[in-house]
Amino acid sequence: MRSFLFTVGFWWVSVMYVLLAAALALVPGSKGVRWAVRRYSRRMVQLMKLCGIQPEVRGKERLPPTPFIIAPKHSSYGDGFLMYVQFDDIAFVTGDHLERFPLVPKVLEKLGAIVIDNCGGPEARRDLANSFAQAAQDKRNVLIYPEGNLSKVGKHHRFRAGVWHMQEASQWPVVPVATSLGLRWQQEDFKKYPGPAVIEFLDPIPPGLGKDEFLKQLSSAIIVNTDRLVAEGREWDAANGLKRPPDRPSKKADQDTDEDRAAREKAPKP
Repeated sequence: MRSFLFTVGFWWVSVMYVLLAAALALVPGSKGVRWAVRRYSRRMVQLMKLCGIQPEVRGKERLPPTPFIIAPKHSSYGDGFLMYVQFDDIAFVTGDHLERFPLVPKVLEKLGAIVIDNCGGPEARRDLANSFAQAAQDKRNVLIYPEGNLSKVGKHHRFRAGVWHMQEASQWPVVPVATSLGLRWQQEDFKKYPGPAVIEFLDPIPPGLGKDEFLKQLSSAIIVNTDRLVAEGREWDAANGLKRPPDRPSKKADQDTDEDRAAREKAPKP
């Protein structure tokens, strides 16, 4: 019943705020759309709380002065909502799949979202560089999921170099973020589970590192600390008698891009 009520609320609130944001997108300027999306994100977090998910934020004292790049783990459709409410204004990188929905492209434009090709490759890197230049000029914090995938809890993908290129262009620090929200709302799953859902801001990575060293530090920080938060969440589950059915194969998420497959083919064989 918890998951059913959440889904009803999710779609009701989503339709209402998409229509509101679309209407505000017709008004000159972007303040109205950004206000609507912040309100929408807050309502989503409230829905999470109503179904027993307990968001907890750690490590905000580690955040450097604005502007900076935020690089979180991505295991839940709710990650963006929980991250968006932490900041007054934030630009974000998203795949072009969102542009297939009616009314959304204009809203993304007003938000200053950085929309890239989901298939990856040179075009995606070029789009990322061009769109990020505007966000850098405006000195807005930028959110990017460095794995480029919505992954199951416990699974980690190859970390992409896009975030390093963004840092090279801006010379901003990059803040890794670990999360356990996927334990409560995994990927796009219908089922929701009660319990603590932590996002933790980790120590910023300063500019100036080579690409390989940067990606090593970023992936290590996110993977190690996300696994720690997930283990902490599973301990809470065990202590509170929360049981889950076995995971089902994912229909949409965890799929490789062309870039993932090419990198795997080039990797040396064991």
